[in-house]
Order: sequence, then structure tokens, then C-alpha cells
Amino acid sequence: MNSAVRPNPAAAFGTLDRCLRTRLLAQLDALQGGAVELTDPLGVAQFGQTTGAAPPLRLSVHHSGFYRALAGQGSVGAAEAYMDGAWDCSDLVGLVRLLVRNRDLLDAMERGPARLGGWALRAAHALRRNTRLGARRNIAAHYDLGNPFFRLFLSEDLMYSSALYAGDDDTLETASARKLARICEKLRLTPEDHVIEIGSGWGGFAVHAARAHGCRVTTTTISHEQHALARQRVAEAGLQDRVTVLLSDYRDLQGQYDKLVSIEMVEAIGPHYLPTYFAMLGRLLKPDGLALIQAITIEDHRYEQAVRSVDFIKRHIFPGSFIPSIAALLAAKTRSCDLALVHLEDFGPSYARTLHAWRQRFLAQRELVRAQGFDERFARMWEFYLAYCEGGFLERSIGVAHLLLAKPGYRGGSYLPGLVEA
Repeated sequence: MNSAVRPNPAAAFGTLDRCLRTRLLAQLDALQGGAVELTDPLGVAQFGQTTGAAPPLRLSVHHSGFYRALAGQGSVGAAEAYMDGAWDCSDLVGLVRLLVRNRDLLDAMERGPARLGGWALRAAHALRRNTRLGARRNIAAHYDLGNPFFRLFLSEDLMYSSALYAGDDDTLETASARKLARICEKLRLTPEDHVIEIGSGWGGFAVHAARAHGCRVTTTTISHEQHALARQRVAEAGLQDRVTVLLSDYRDLQGQYDKLVSIEMVEAIGPHYLPTYFAMLGRLLKPDGLALIQAITIEDHRYEQAVRSVDFIKRHIFPGSFIPSIAALLAAKTRSCDLALVHLEDFGPSYARTLHAWRQRFLAQRELVRAQGFDERFARMWEFYLAYCEGGFLERSIGVAHLLLAKPGYRGGSYLPGLVEA
């Protein structure tokens, strides 16, 4: 009886693959603040610094496509290789954190052959500019994945933005309600106010503000899926007389309002439209109005480089997006309108906890993700996305902030920070 011939996985590694592997291991040998143990069909290699009792992160490379993807498209290629199942890691968030701490090494991976891939990515991203038509396409690519999909992992109020945590025992629902209460407190909402919201989401803020404070809310989105569900939720809450949900681009809004809120919408407009966005904020507010922007932010000194580059998020998750810096936001505001910054609050660590909660819920619902018609590559893409962002917020390479802005005629008192219990 002839014994079966077992395939040799190492044979799949050609000369180029082995060279690319050797080059990567040489680059990663300089890692600081942590260690990685890489296992592939060619063997085991460890690099970096073992810190204290912490064991090295275990990175398992299943086939040589990982090395070619990383060499050809840098970090985007590595992410795509993860989506394709070419590698796994014992702690994906930990790996992201370690790489963020070693940004110089990470930047080096974007050079060489990856520079050509970077040019191609930037050319494709340039075609996704947020004109009125482009913005609708970009928003649909993410938010029109289907309301049932987002219900799998978001809080019960369907807020797809950072919650605000105060204690170790906070649930996602408690922290999300606290965030909404904090926004309303900062805006000093009253029953006499008419609020304009740019970026409805699924209506969470509009329903909360109208129900808790008796104000009127006009809210707008360009996502058909969000618009339909937001209208449904308003009707179910019996707030049709207080809340109007529009399907309209923010650039087409009319009228003037007492208060304005925009919760993690600015990231979707693109850097070229920041002046347009702030000019519209100025026009929509009455002379004594207040505005609150909740924005994901990047470090000021990294903003220009980030605008020029295309990362995994821009390529696969939020087409046409960008992350502004505080300096970029304030510069655009200064050039485009008469709003003054009266309070700034950063709560980046809360976003890390929010993302952790989303990721745990998403992973627990993975079978339901597939049942909705999404394949394994999509599921791995979202797993990578949530871990990628969580690691960034934990390392504070990105943050989230509330910017409270006032028109020149505003005569209210100063906002005094203090947690608002839900």
C-alpha cells in the first residue's frame, strides 16, 4: 500500500517570497516596546523586545501571499491579506498598538515597492471626492450595508459614534446615553430651541433631544437606509410633531436655528470641503446660536501626511473619508465663519472602550453576519477594522473631541465640565 504524499507548505515559497520574508524580519527586528513571534511554513522567528512578563504576540502566516501583499501595498496590503485569511494574530489590538508605537518602522513599510501601490491607492481615492453625487455613493457604500447589520453590535439607541464612559462598570448603553446627555447639557437645550442636526445616524440624538428636552429637531442624512429607520423610530416614539427627518445634503440646508449638532459626520466630508462645512454651520445658526461638533481627530503634526495617504479605512471602510486634526478644524472655522470656540473636551479613551464593546458584540454575532449574506472575507475585514481603530485610540494616535462653538451674539454662561449621569 502506497502512503499518501504529504504536501510541503514551504515549497510554495519561491525565491522572491523568501527574500521578502527576510526583508520584513530585518525591518521588524528593531521593534521597541514589545515582541512578536512569527510562525510560517519556513519556521519560527522572534523579533522586538520582550517586556517584563508579557509574552510575545503570536503572528501566524499561513501562506506566502502575506509577504507579497505587504511589500506591494504596505499596511493596506497587510490588511487585505488578513481579510483573505493569509495570517492571524493572537492579539490583533495588541499588534496594532505595538506598530503604532513604532511608527517609523511602519512608515518604512510604505516605501520601496509599496510606494507604487500607494500611488494607485491615492489615485483611486481621488475619484471618491465628496461632490454631492460622490458623497451619496460614499455614504451608501458603508451605511447602506443594512440596518439589521448595524443592530448586531451597536448599543440599543443605535448610536454609531463614541460613547462617554465614566466608571469601570459602565455598559455600552449607559455610556452612550451619557454622551447624548452631555451634548444636550453643553448646548443648553430648552423646549424653545429648534435644533438642526447634520448627520442623522439612525435618529438616536434627535429622538433623545426631543423626548428629554422638548425641543424641535430637524435632522438630515443622505443614507436611504438611515433615513427610513430614523423616520420609523421618530414615529414609534410619537415625536413626529417635534422631529423632522430630511434626506438632504448638508450643503442644501436652509433656514436658521437656535442650536446645531454634528456627531462624527465631519469625517465624511473630506478635507477639501472643510471650509464649506464651517461656512454652512455659520449660516445655519442664529446670531446667538450654539453648535457642538463631535469629531474623530488625529494629531496635529500628522494631519498633512494622513491627508496625502490612503490607509485601510479609506480604502475599504469609509470611502472618501478623512480624519481632521483640531488645528485643521479650527483653521477652517476661522477662515469660513464667525463661530468662536468656547469649550473643547477630548475623550479618546472612551472611544477605545466603545470599539472594544462593538468588537466583542460583532464577534459574538459572527454567524448572524454570515446569515445576512456577508462572506468570511467581509467578516474578517470588519474584525480588522474594529481592532485597528481600538488600538489607535488606546495609543492616542487618534482621539475624539467635542468642540462647542458660539456665534458672536451668544450671551450664555460658560460650560462647566461635569459628568451627567444617564
